[in-house]
Amino acid sequence: MFQHAIDSRSPVSASHAMSEGEWQARVDLAAAYRLAAHNGWDDLIYTHISMRVPEEPERFLINPFRLAFQEVTASNLVKIDGAGVIVGDSPHSVNTAGFVIHGAIHQARPELNAVMHTHSPGGMALSMLPQGLLPVSQHALIFYKRVAYHKYEGVALSLEERQRLIADLGPHRAMIMHNHGLLTAGESMGEAFVNMYNLEKAASAQLTAMAASRELVMPPDEVCALTVRQMNDHSRPVGSDEWPSLLRMLDREDPSYKT
Repeated sequence: MFQHAIDSRSPVSASHAMSEGEWQARVDLAAAYRLAAHNGWDDLIYTHISMRVPEEPERFLINPFRLAFQEVTASNLVKIDGAGVIVGDSPHSVNTAGFVIHGAIHQARPELNAVMHTHSPGGMALSMLPQGLLPVSQHALIFYKRVAYHKYEGVALSLEERQRLIADLGPHRAMIMHNHGLLTAGESMGEAFVNMYNLEKAASAQLTAMAASRELVMPPDEVCALTVRQMNDHSRPVGSDEWPSLLRMLDREDPSYKT
């Protein structure tokens, strides 16, 4: 949470024209920050969401350290490379833990272009439970045998933790980071966001039920297996239907994320 900031600079100039692909990635990422704040998933100036730069697979965009999520815009996002060096001209630094966690996933999983990490109350509470996410709600069954776990090693400032984090994530796109919070990823920002929305909702529902009763109704394994197939049988990419509606909501409320 209270990490030091990377403040190195690259000799690469930002004077070259930005591609349309990069600008669209910036708009989508800025939108994700505003939507995270809208849902109460922000944590002052901490936690992070990132997106790979199209046509520059070794580089990704992340929030400027010390800005609240509501202050993030497409133009003030910071581009960094695989070594954590800021590319181009930016008055901002970036969060070290953001580079460690997100850089590891972007480097190891080239098919994943967007990564979200949150410290929400529900996500943190779920991460403290030894049993983790239980298959007790329809939202939880989206992640049945599709969620990873990573043991807490302290604030993620060490590059040595990267290999263990990636090994724990395996082929999955959702992770519960013990004593820490939640992480989701996707091929698009829409997928990563919808994955986080569903994981957050599953966590909240489980915690509410556990507070009300010591016993929970647990579907049989065959029903869980059927449901996860049903919930993950998509004719269109995950997030592609939901994301445009979320952007329309932002445009109605505050379109400044696109500046």
